[in-house]
Amino acid sequence: MKEYTTEFIRNVALVSHGGAGKTMLAESFLHATGATTRLGKVEDGTTVSDYDDEEHKKKISLYTSVIPVEHKDHKINILDAPGYTDFVGEMVSALSVADGAIILVDAVAGIEVGTELAWRTCDQFNLPRFIVINKMDRENADFDKVYAQVEDFIKLHEKRPVKVHLPIGQKHDFKGVVDIIGMKSYMGDGKTTGDIPADLKEAAEKAHFDMVEAAAEGEDELMEKYLENGSLSDEEMVRGLEDVVYAGQFVPIFCAAGGHEIGAIALLNDIIDLIPSPIHAVKRTAQGKDGAEELKPSDQSPLAAYVWKTTADPFVGKMTYFRVFSGSIQADAHVWNQTKGADERMAGLHFQRGKETLPAKVVHAGDIAVVSKLTVSATGDTFCEKGHPLTVAKPAYPAALFRVAIAPKTQADAAKISAVLTRLSEEDMTLTWQNDNVTHETVLQGMGDQHIEVAVSRAQTKFQVGITTREPKVPYREGITRKAQAQYRHKKQSGGAGQFGEVHLRIEPYMEGEFEFVDALVGMNLSRSYLPPIEKSIKATMERGAFAGYPMSNVRVTVYDGKEHEVDSKPVAFEIAGREAFKLAVHDAGPVLFEPIMTVRVTCPDANMGDVMSDLNTRRGRVQGTETERGSTTIIAHVPMAEMLRYTTQVRSITGGRGYFTMEFDHYDTVPTHIAGPIIEAHKKEMEAKKEE
Repeated sequence: MKEYTTEFIRNVALVSHGGAGKTMLAESFLHATGATTRLGKVEDGTTVSDYDDEEHKKKISLYTSVIPVEHKDHKINILDAPGYTDFVGEMVSALSVADGAIILVDAVAGIEVGTELAWRTCDQFNLPRFIVINKMDRENADFDKVYAQVEDFIKLHEKRPVKVHLPIGQKHDFKGVVDIIGMKSYMGDGKTTGDIPADLKEAAEKAHFDMVEAAAEGEDELMEKYLENGSLSDEEMVRGLEDVVYAGQFVPIFCAAGGHEIGAIALLNDIIDLIPSPIHAVKRTAQGKDGAEELKPSDQSPLAAYVWKTTADPFVGKMTYFRVFSGSIQADAHVWNQTKGADERMAGLHFQRGKETLPAKVVHAGDIAVVSKLTVSATGDTFCEKGHPLTVAKPAYPAALFRVAIAPKTQADAAKISAVLTRLSEEDMTLTWQNDNVTHETVLQGMGDQHIEVAVSRAQTKFQVGITTREPKVPYREGITRKAQAQYRHKKQSGGAGQFGEVHLRIEPYMEGEFEFVDALVGMNLSRSYLPPIEKSIKATMERGAFAGYPMSNVRVTVYDGKEHEVDSKPVAFEIAGREAFKLAVHDAGPVLFEPIMTVRVTCPDANMGDVMSDLNTRRGRVQGTETERGSTTIIAHVPMAEMLRYTTQVRSITGGRGYFTMEFDHYDTVPTHIAGPIIEAHKKEMEAKKEE
């Protein structure tokens, strides 16, 4: 691959609902430009973009792949991002390093849930975007119907549509596209051009007139010229369109059939014309020594390169994908990882095309490249010069709310599990894991069941670690509601030395703190040296739970009396007596279970609001209020965590995939008796089973 400098580079992310044809469109770009000798197919697992075994198995993209396409002396880095909601983190990463986005819309299905998600994420990065009505060769494809839908959608989001392509035929007769900018038709993959078919002349002229008007809005000078002459030259039109598209005011609309390469070349021409190069793209900043610094996309500027993706492969080793926002990187050069405070050597510098590696001598400002076998760098890190520290901020990723408890399959897996989970979470910013100190489980959080399934499968195939998953326990807490007292005598005689200890204590709710231990001994029945073992055993019981196996807090314990034996009394005897006296007292102190209550914010289309609310009621939710905004409603409610374990999947099914939610811990509240009963019973049975073992 030849060298491309900043002005000849375009970074474009392909985003959409799953199944709109992103991977096949990338495939057709490669074939139409001669980079591949045949067109791969998703069904056969032969595409350049989906090369992972898991992607072949599921027949969907799971990871963003970079496909550099060379066309008209430009290099277009196509970032093929997954469309399935569970892998939204990959789309966020791709858009965070793109300068423009192409949102694909299926010519049959029209605007879908994933289209809205892709659009919202483009807004997050303020990116100029194209919409391509793809799969025009499908049985029920309907350009006019979907175009009208797309037009309404764009206007709803306060932008303006501009038609750049007209289809020549549709369904099996889809043969090519009319490009309104140059007013000519591109047949098939676009290598043959010709005049506009007679039956499309009128529509093309109308679209051309609308486009000239849109272009004239770009610059005052063009507007004056247009008002004078009633038209603009092709160059002027492109210049005017550039202004309004870069600014995000207008959204150009195209059509294509990626599976048959129709419209591929015409679309690549327009990417070069209307997607900004890194020089004209949205300005980026980084945190420097003295605050925020604007990054200038030139090779002479100080280096700032952002790591947007890392993958670990047992055969190739670690691959670090980065985008150079300013400065340039030479092969074998040393760079400073500002995030980790470490020096890294760019030994295996290359460009990646699917799984193929293309060696690179230098990576210019604005380009996207890969380096292999770095030691400390992870996703979200910044490379810079040690003398000029810069940190590029990480994008905001959606919170992972789908939780599973995981356990190793074998003893050998147990030793590797935390290192592997850390590796997986470094690669994927929407995966997190932690050890829950209340339930003593290892909990993995992701975007949904598919996401977790892929992560577990990756642990197995890539890192050879067997993992089992189950529903996580809820971190309940135990508590008491009134005062109580109890005493317990521990006595054990068996040949030799015996054990003896007797403890009298009172307990009561203590809201000022977690735990208080009070010495109220009077007289000489019990020497104070036995108080530490009593306190130690009560604390241990509170940690493990006195009746349901969950930690207990907010208790004051007062030891006021006891008995000892001059020979048989030992610390261990008082540990046992203290523990048993405490359990007896808890039994009489109105024991209750407390559960975590979450503040949940569910955003859904207005039409689904009633269904979502009634579903929250069945989950013991209490609606606190609602907020409305442009066709959607956000419902704010307090819901017990126990009722939210599989909500990610359920809210999607209630709202046809359009609903999403956030949730955070709010407070603890008492578990209703009819729910607490079975939890306590289950714990009793578990303890009895352990005793029998």
